[in-house]
Amino acid sequence: MTFDAEWAGLRVESTKRVDMRLNSAGGDAGGQGGPSNADLAVDQDDLGAIGHDAYSLRTRFSREGDHARPSTFDAAIALTNGNFSSGSALLKVHDRWNTHLKTLLDACAQISDHLNYTKAAHAKDDVQIGGDLISVSKLNEYLK
Repeated sequence: MTFDAEWAGLRVESTKRVDMRLNSAGGDAGGQGGPSNADLAVDQDDLGAIGHDAYSLRTRFSREGDHARPSTFDAAIALTNGNFSSGSALLKVHDRWNTHLKTLLDACAQISDHLNYTKAAHAKDDVQIGGDLISVSKLNEYLK
């Protein structure tokens, strides 16, 4: 087989593969591409709403979750200084509450940040995929 014959065969084969990929990318998932029977679909508005709720929840927790901390600490110190054994127990409750509150605040922040990142990453991926499909389509024109 000569180089030209082999090259022509490879061009035909690659054109068929590109056509199959482009035809399967159409889908019926609201113009988003991908399979039409997808079992998971999230749009940017959903992600934005969840991220906003997580940020709002974090803001409220940081403000309202710390509301009783100063008075709880003062009461624990006063009880301890008065030789009440419940003072050290109240101080443990105070410390445990602060630990859990910080964990909850970090979790809300991670959710919000991750969803913001996810939105940006998917938008960037969509632009990249669109550009790739256009360049593949242009290559396909030259292969015909």
